[in-house]
Amino acid sequence: MKNYLDFEKEIKALEQEVDGLKSPFGSEGISEVDTDKIKNTQREINQKLEEIYSNLNSWQKTQVARHEDRPKANFYIKKIFTQFTLLSGDRYFGDDKSVIAGFGLIDNKSVLIIGQEKGEDLNSRIERNFGMMRPEGYRKCIRLMKLADRFQIPVISFIDTPGAYPGIGAEQRGQASAIANSIECCMSLTVPNISIIIGEGGSGGAIALASSNKVIMLENSIYSVISPEGCASILWRDPSKSLQAAEAMKLTAKDLLKLKIIDEVIPEPLGGAHRDPDSIAADIKYSIIKNLKAFENFSKDEVYDHRKTKFLQIGRDQGFSNSSNLSDGNLSYKDSGFKKVKSHIRSNIFVYGGLGLLLLASFIAILS
Repeated sequence: MKNYLDFEKEIKALEQEVDGLKSPFGSEGISEVDTDKIKNTQREINQKLEEIYSNLNSWQKTQVARHEDRPKANFYIKKIFTQFTLLSGDRYFGDDKSVIAGFGLIDNKSVLIIGQEKGEDLNSRIERNFGMMRPEGYRKCIRLMKLADRFQIPVISFIDTPGAYPGIGAEQRGQASAIANSIECCMSLTVPNISIIIGEGGSGGAIALASSNKVIMLENSIYSVISPEGCASILWRDPSKSLQAAEAMKLTAKDLLKLKIIDEVIPEPLGGAHRDPDSIAADIKYSIIKNLKAFENFSKDEVYDHRKTKFLQIGRDQGFSNSSNLSDGNLSYKDSGFKKVKSHIRSNIFVYGGLGLLLLASFIAILS
């Protein structure tokens, strides 16, 4: 049974009509199927889908990112990779079912695959804790990322979580430090790591695994520090203002690409990834292979510097680059020529002000 969102009511009605037309059993028994009407109705459905999905606002994209039928990490792992070997446990506490991790092959190359998994039905969602990882989940990922780094195996992460689990047990077992250590581990890798946000990229629970050389988003996925409902509750004390919050947060793939927080957007099939899962899986596979090939000739230091520079550039015009003039190899900030002049004038404003007054006085004396 298909699930429909609030803004898909017209599509629901049309698809139910198509299902009725496809049935050969009418009110008077078996009747001929009207194929022309089916084709026309299907064409109308496609037009409606194109009209609706080309004008989605930020809140509607959030709803699509959370869609029940949207393909999850487990689906992509099975479709994209071969010889996947599941590995479990953090060697401290236990195994976290909300994250799937193991080694596999893509294009005959070994990779470490990490996938935040929400589950497909109620029972599996409860078992997977709705994709909300606990400290042992992050520690499992850290253990495997260090193993991959030792053997120079690239890391591929599928991000899909509303956030890290906020339960008291998770806090007692060091949730905050586990997330911080996971970010540190991702940033310190000397192998390429690629993250694909396939649904929700929520808060530190997402960035703990998305501190990567390449951060890729599906067209209708989201990536933010907090959910729109949580933001609305804090700012306006009113969760119903989720639309305003979503628009202000710039959490869509289009906005984040413009802000250079992510590196690539993968277009989704008409109506969202859940309408053609095989097609979007093929597109993701192509993107992963393409990005892995881009790092083939990079040395360990170049991979590390690429990631470091990428994150230091966020929010800056020119960003940081490795300065050859610095013996310690630290990153220095490169200002544009205009900014340098502006900064110089600001720091010497009184000198230039005095010179200006002197020139003005000289000009007045000449005229008099």
